Amino acid sequence: MTDASPLQHEIIRLIQSTGPMPVWRYMQLCLSHPQYGYYVSRDPLGREGDFTTSPEVSQMFGELLGLWAASVWRDMGSPPELQLIELGPGRGTMMADALRALRVLPPLYESLSVHLVEINPVLRGKQQDTLTGTRHVEWHSSLNDVPHGPSIILANEYIDVLPIHQMVKRETGWHERTVELGDDGKLKFGAAAEPTPRFDVLLPPLVRAAPVGAIYEWRPDTEIMQLASRIRDTGGAALLVDYGHVRSDAGDTLQAIARHSFADPLQNPGQADITAHVDFQALGRAAENVGARVHGPVTQGAFLQRLGIEARANSLMAKASEQVAHGIAVAKNRLIGGGRGGMGSMFKVLAISDPSLTTLVGFGEVHYGEGANPS
Repeated sequence: MTDASPLQHEIIRLIQSTGPMPVWRYMQLCLSHPQYGYYVSRDPLGREGDFTTSPEVSQMFGELLGLWAASVWRDMGSPPELQLIELGPGRGTMMADALRALRVLPPLYESLSVHLVEINPVLRGKQQDTLTGTRHVEWHSSLNDVPHGPSIILANEYIDVLPIHQMVKRETGWHERTVELGDDGKLKFGAAAEPTPRFDVLLPPLVRAAPVGAIYEWRPDTEIMQLASRIRDTGGAALLVDYGHVRSDAGDTLQAIARHSFADPLQNPGQADITAHVDFQALGRAAENVGARVHGPVTQGAFLQRLGIEARANSLMAKASEQVAHGIAVAKNRLIGGGRGGMGSMFKVLAISDPSLTTLVGFGEVHYGEGANPS
């Protein structure tokens, strides 16, 4: 075990002293352990990191989300003060691109205060560099720390890193999936000895008929209900963009990514990004349960096309060299396309709004942003 990560030694000690740990606790430690957690002390983005997000693919992504925010602001009645909040803002790229688009609407731009929810000090530093010169920017450790007021919340690839519970179906019922030690001293998956009482009563219809051996994943509703309650009470909307499925179903989607490749989630904890697909049906159900309105989900490809990505790409290409124009076209196709490397169908978009906002741009056939050209 001499080549094991520091967190692996820590997790092994915890299991030896207190027994197997649930998958959610293992995932939580891997991502946010105060000393060795993956998201606590590194920049995971870009070619030199472990993965690339949509804002890093093209400026068009953030610009169009900025225009979406402008449309929602108008639907809200153009309040004189608006909080623009981003959860997990990476390097600040998406916010910088969104703000550039919003500068074309001075009444809105002047009304903004920007709030970034970020726990990683390395990324906070990069966000400060990216957003140098932006007025009224504040950093917070959680959404609860952001002052209340009319808000638009943006969250790209944020929900997928929230820890999941995994349940395994056996003849005796549904058992919590755990991480434990094998006879060789290495981490392995196991299951609690006793089933969780009456867990099947809580299951979505598609999962109740799952065969023995099936795995069902779920995230506690607490965080999404807090977000939805905030939007319901203060006004505005939240936009959640992530990869996942539109119906609650059984399946094991826990995965680790390191250096842009899949890795074993039980090897070198703290050294790889561990995520799981987002259950958008569960998100929507949790938001509706507290009285918020849900829009979508729709695919990222459809959403960006409805916001006018084709027009924006053509505008950028018209001013670019042939080589740069080719790069813009490739980036656009990656954002909206399917197949290998495409993000357009795998990623979904869901919005949560206060009940008064009955329709939101991007979730119907309305095309917003046609001809809008942030400079």
